[in-house]
Amino acid sequence: MYETCVVLFLFRSVEHTDGQSVLTDSLWRRYSEFELLRSYLLVYYPHIVVPPLPEKRAEFVWHKLSADNMDPDFVERRRIGLENFLLRIASHPILCRDKIFYLFLTQVFFFYLADSRLKALNATFRVKNPDKRFTDLKHYSDELQSVISHLLRVRARVADRLYGVYKVHGNYGRVFSEWSAIEKEMGDGLQSAGHHMDVYASSIDDILEDEEHYADQLKEYLFYAEALRAVCRKHELMQYDLEMAAQDLASKKQQCEELVTGTVRTFSLKGMTTKLFGQETPEQREARIKVLEEQINEGEQQLKSKNLEGREFVKNAWADIERFKEQKNRDLKEALISYAVMQISMCKKGIQVWTNAKECFSKM
Repeated sequence: MYETCVVLFLFRSVEHTDGQSVLTDSLWRRYSEFELLRSYLLVYYPHIVVPPLPEKRAEFVWHKLSADNMDPDFVERRRIGLENFLLRIASHPILCRDKIFYLFLTQVFFFYLADSRLKALNATFRVKNPDKRFTDLKHYSDELQSVISHLLRVRARVADRLYGVYKVHGNYGRVFSEWSAIEKEMGDGLQSAGHHMDVYASSIDDILEDEEHYADQLKEYLFYAEALRAVCRKHELMQYDLEMAAQDLASKKQQCEELVTGTVRTFSLKGMTTKLFGQETPEQREARIKVLEEQINEGEQQLKSKNLEGREFVKNAWADIERFKEQKNRDLKEALISYAVMQISMCKKGIQVWTNAKECFSKM
């Protein structure tokens, strides 16, 4: 089915000889295409905290808000989220230079085949010597996700109750209006006060709609927690490969030593076969030693290469993690301050409504 609810409108521009830039055409992208782009970035930039996509279906919504993923308001918020996803990539010092990202923005057809490395990033590996920094980062990402989830649930419950309180104020408007009909001297004041109450009751819809944008900012970092874990899983995979390579190299060195000295320190199928069918000839033993020595040399080179690759990964990963931490602190601070300012503004409007009502009552 064509995902009409999750398309993003993109523009390409060209410069005329006079230096002015004009729009030449537009591109439409389906949500699944954004998923392909992010899958590509996860595979080819495993050391980077890849920006998350906005939610595909509404979560942490208060009960009066539609959870339908075809709802126009939700579609618009998701479009903004997808646009923010592109801006995150475009502002990243490494991802912004990627050719596939450029093609995504400029070419009509975008196609990418995810390979087995993406599946490997979702696997879990138990390593013998985990890096405490990545273990702590993984724990932090779990805690961050838990804290933001609880915050969003609390916000949804508060929104439910706030909606009810505001709408109940509409009853004041109805009662004051009915009361004004039976009063002569007090009628105009009651009617005006009722009007202010009606305005107050109806204002909650816009207020909570604005709140959803702040909730979406929190949700972005809820999903960023999984991006952090993806970096940790990649490091676990590399550490696992390193440990397996070291284990295989140690095993081959032991086999070579046993062949040279003629002693077997551990049980092996080969040793049991030798006891059953007799010793191998010196030529056969020399041939096996030569093969093992070649495998040992190759294994040592591979182990050295994996060690270098691992150190390079850690260096690049922590550089990007530090960049992400600065971004997170800045964004969440700004979002929480803006949310607080909005709440203060909402309270001031409530005070103003009752101040106006008081003036109406004073004129009766």
